Amino acid sequence: MALVDIIGTFAASLTTFAYVPQAVKVLRERKTHAISLGMYIVMSTGIAAWIVFGAIMGSWPLVIGNGVTLVLTLTILWTKLRYR
Repeated sequence: MALVDIIGTFAASLTTFAYVPQAVKVLRERKTHAISLGMYIVMSTGIAAWIVFGAIMGSWPLVIGNGVTLVLTLTILWTKLRYR
């Protein structure tokens, strides 16, 4: 594995796992009033764009990391919309 792939995998892991505590918290508590709806809409759209970019560039750490992140952000967004 090339150094650039190692760095990409490390970065993708950190940014992906940063969303886990928030996703767990909103699923457990079902309290989302303090979460910005607009931020999660924009963030989810941006993450989807990163997935497309990563696929075009052939960067699987980028695609996989952002794919997991997109699932987490969409979970938070879905919870926000469901339990407002």
